[in-house]
Amino acid sequence: MSQLVDRTITVLRAEHDVLAGLVRTLTDDQLALTSGAAEWTVAQALSHLGSGAEIGHAPIAQAAGETVAAEDNQTIWARWDASAPRAQAEGFLEHNGRWLDMVEALTPEQRSSLTVDLGFLPEPVPLLTALGMRLNEVANHSWDVRVAFDPHAGVNADSAAVLVDHLAGPVGFLLGFLAKPAELAAPVSVAIPGAGLVIDDAVTVVDHLESPSATFNGPQEAFIRLVSGRLKAPYDDGVTVEGSVTLDDLRRVFPGF
Repeated sequence: MSQLVDRTITVLRAEHDVLAGLVRTLTDDQLALTSGAAEWTVAQALSHLGSGAEIGHAPIAQAAGETVAAEDNQTIWARWDASAPRAQAEGFLEHNGRWLDMVEALTPEQRSSLTVDLGFLPEPVPLLTALGMRLNEVANHSWDVRVAFDPHAGVNADSAAVLVDHLAGPVGFLLGFLAKPAELAAPVSVAIPGAGLVIDDAVTVVDHLESPSATFNGPQEAFIRLVSGRLKAPYDDGVTVEGSVTLDDLRRVFPGF
């Protein structure tokens, strides 16, 4: 698990560096373009990531022993929502960078032992879980921003590989919120790159399937976008599903966020 913590922090830094490099080049008109999340502009997607980093800083800092005076979430969201698009983009650069600096500075012992009270879960979670949840947000919303300028963009391949490991482990519980297994009439098991997807009364990602009833033909990044509701036309070129379910069936199971 400590290796997965390190891998997660590494890909979170890579995500930031790529997105920050793009954001610094954007004009005001480009910030106003519709992102891959159709209800948000590029600036609003960056605002979501920036406000999430600001909110997520305090719980980890507190778990590491710092004294932090944290604002309530509603106040933070209201401030970001009221900001101009340029301020939202610059705020993302500042707060996501600050969040990353904090987690990168954690010692090996802290990385393996910290538990984090995120405030909205029943109990504190291991740092690994908090990092996996953040990566799920960052990888998908980074794609939302980048696809506005590159229709062939995908989720970062390294991030996708790490997220598959998380979904098969510490953040598998997220599938309970993201998936609607009742959309299928019968249980299925789907081979996906490097893992398997089982849909019955619940939805789980497993390390391996012996006899899958269907096969997802596409890269891991496309599977991650499927789970988050982002594997839609025109961003699904070359992805197919063979066997007992169709790609459209799976898209009904994962309507997105």
